Amino acid sequence: MPETTADDDLFETDSSAECDFQVGDNVVYPHHGAGVVKARAPRKVLGEERDYLKIRILHNDMTVHVPCDQAAQVGLRRVIDEETMSKVLAVLGGPCTEMPKNWNRRFKHNREKIKTGDIHELAEVVRNLAVRENEKGLSTGEKQMFTRAKKVLASELMYALEKSEEEAEAYLDDLLGTSPTGSTSAVAASDDDEELVADDDAELALQD
Repeated sequence: MPETTADDDLFETDSSAECDFQVGDNVVYPHHGAGVVKARAPRKVLGEERDYLKIRILHNDMTVHVPCDQAAQVGLRRVIDEETMSKVLAVLGGPCTEMPKNWNRRFKHNREKIKTGDIHELAEVVRNLAVRENEKGLSTGEKQMFTRAKKVLASELMYALEKSEEEAEAYLDDLLGTSPTGSTSAVAASDDDEELVADDDAELALQD
């Protein structure tokens, strides 16, 4: 099972906020998805001992260790409630919003939305890419971004809707009108030249 420690420089937020996460809490770690706090205990890293949250993220079988005093800084938050869930579903069912026409700018635009850790922004990216895939097709890089973003979103829906991982993914695919592997639309020929750039950026957008 892969393990990672949160990068303290990912977010510029107030790190002085009190860390009130406890063992058993369902939480979301941006870019990786939702998981469960399995432990809260001291851990020595680079010679410094601090309290860490050990979070198991089910959908990618990853364990993340987040310093308690920097949980807010890395964007850690609780899984959305019923009211927020309704707003997210409205976003997923809404019309596609305008995106840059230039492929590279569009990719960076979506990447920045994903990096915010805001589920509404994530839902908007997932919806827009689903619409574009059905209408025009996606390049390899955008397909990878779409797949990963859907996984992250479904991981939170799993806890918010009390579904299994498979049920949450199927529920999201049904909302978007896509198959688990995406539609059968062909990759747009005009996107091919920039696929290598996209692949590198997709990795940065959703993983440490």
